[in-house]
Formats: sequence, structure tokens, C-alpha cells
Amino acid sequence: MPKPWRGVAYLLDGLLTALATIVLLPVLALPAAAHAWAERHRRRAGLLLGVTVPDRPTPPAGRPWARWGRDLLWAVAHVATALPLGLAALTCLGNILTATVSLTLWWALPPAATPRLLGDIPVEGWTVALAPVQIVVLAAVAWLGGPPLARAHARLCLAVLSPSAAGRLTQRVEELTRTRAEALDAHAAELRRIERDLHDGVQAQLVAVALRLGVAGESLTGAPEGATRLVREAHEGVEQAMAGLRAVIRTAYPPILADRGLAGALTALAAGCGVPARVHIGELGAVPVAVETVAYFVVAEALTNAARHSRATSAEVRVERVGAMLSVRVTDDGIGGADEARGTGISGIRRRVLALDGTVQVTSPPGGPTTIAVEVPCGS
Repeated sequence: MPKPWRGVAYLLDGLLTALATIVLLPVLALPAAAHAWAERHRRRAGLLLGVTVPDRPTPPAGRPWARWGRDLLWAVAHVATALPLGLAALTCLGNILTATVSLTLWWALPPAATPRLLGDIPVEGWTVALAPVQIVVLAAVAWLGGPPLARAHARLCLAVLSPSAAGRLTQRVEELTRTRAEALDAHAAELRRIERDLHDGVQAQLVAVALRLGVAGESLTGAPEGATRLVREAHEGVEQAMAGLRAVIRTAYPPILADRGLAGALTALAAGCGVPARVHIGELGAVPVAVETVAYFVVAEALTNAARHSRATSAEVRVERVGAMLSVRVTDDGIGGADEARGTGISGIRRRVLALDGTVQVTSPPGGPTTIAVEVPCGS
């Protein structure tokens, strides 16, 4: 269909949907129905204008009416604008059709002894005489006036239904949160893969080399002292490399998380702590791998500080899910006075938590106790 006639078709469709809006107005009192009706018009307007119409942000949970007012406003604006524009387009096309039919009938059934126009068209009054002029004028009006009026209506639709500044900001935050969560999940999956490759591949090869060197050292009885010393040093070097590799694996992604989950891993940390530590774990639900990793390192660092620096005699770990947040709280009865600037590991905790948009609160007055409270968002 030529573009000018697409504009006329848009206006006629708008007339029908405006009448339908009046009929459906009671139904549009429901937010879901108003949203579906508004989205239909947004897609139609975008198709006419040749632009991509992005999805509007989802209303906040528990607030289904947050977008309803804008959708209902569009229903009223659509009726107010599409009715007159559509009626104008219908009148224009209707008169063209009427003039065409009238002209055709006069040509097909000419009365006797009447004046005739070019093409042997009989003339019976001004209606027939002006029919060709009427058709040309109305076709020109539809051809030239239809597209700009249709585009104006489509722009009005997108303007009324476009998200507000706050809505666009919310949508952008949701997009960034989702993409960050996806990136963190991909990063965690890659860390797990690297951990498996190092554990099952490189570490196993180093163990095999260490065994061979040990056997070689035992079998070099009577060999020159220099050769024996070199084999022994090589064996010690491989063992050191294995120890370093294990440390790297634990730092990148603790294998115990994959084996036992967060609850089991934290229980193991408390069991291996230098001070008696109690662990209380609530209902956690599904926790992203990246969040589990951060929680594990927070507890590990906090318990290490309690054992090495605070002179504590006991510690307590509490982990629970509070809405969309994972709450981690570690308390010890030590001397307090923890100072992030003195390299107590708190800065490392803060970096890990802030990377996930979490919060860290450290309470450590002189004389104690020391409490490290962390909250990390679990939702995507």
C-alpha cells in the first residue's frame, strides 16, 4: 500500500478503535486490560512511524496501578483525537466513493438528449458535472493530508504512553541490575570451570610429577650428590607449586561451596576457626553463586580476624534471607577497635560486597564486641 494511503488506513483504524474504546471503557478500568490496549496502540504507532517501540518498565511489585493512569489518559486522548480525524478520513473516502458510483451510473445509463462531457459522459445537473472535480480534489486531500495527520496522532500516542523520567530511570536500573547479575553468574561459572580444570588437570599432573621425583630421589642411591640435591629441590619446588595452586583455587572459588553448599561451607569454616564459633543459618532459598562466594569470604575473613587479632573467646555467625537480601552477621567478643586502615581484611570484605551493590557495617568500639554486618542483594 502506498505510504499516503497507509496514513488514511491508520486514521480509519483509529476511528474503529476509538469507538471500541468507548464500548470497552468499563473493561479498561482494569490495569491489565488498559495496558494491553495501550501497548496495541504503541506498536501500531511505531509501525506507522517506522521506529522501534521499546517495552515500558514493569510497575513495581504490589503496585499494579502505577501505570494505569497513563494508559487511561491515552484512552481518553485517543477517543478525543481519533474520532474527528477518522470521521474526516471516512467522509473524504465516502464522498470519493459516492462521486465515483454516481459518475459510473450516469455513464452506464445515460438519459436521452442530455449534454455530454469528455468521454461521452451525460450531464444531468451539477452533481454529475462536478463529480470528476470532486473525486480529484478529495483524492488530493486524502493523499496530502492523511499522512501528516496520521503521523501527528502516532506521535501523540508515543508521547502520552512514553515512560516518565522516573520510569525510564527505573527501567535503566532494572536493565543494569539484570546485566550485572548475568555477568556475575557467568563469571562465577567461569571460576568454577577454572577451579575444576586446575583441580582435575594441573594439580593432578603436579601430583604425578611430585611422585615421580620422590621415587627418583629414593632410587638415586650412590648417585653424585649434586644430582640427588637437584632432584630433591625439584621435588620441593613442585610441592610448593601445589600448595600455591591450592591457595589460588580456594581464593578464586572455594571448592567446598560446590561440594557442600553455603550452609555446609560456613559450618566447616566455624569448625576450623581458632575460637569456638556458633553458626545460625536461616531459610536461604535460591542464592546466586556470586552471592554465596561473597558470603563465604566475608565469614572466612571475619572469623580469621576474630582468631588472630581480636583476642576473642567466642564468635557467632548468623546468615539469613531477608526479602531479596542475604544478611550475614559475624560477632566476636574480642577487644574491638577494628580499624579498616590497618589492613584487618575489612577493606577486602568491603570491596567484594560493594561489587554486588551490597552494604557493609562494622561496629567495633574499644573493648568490643566487634560486629560485621553485611547485606547483599540476591535478586536479579
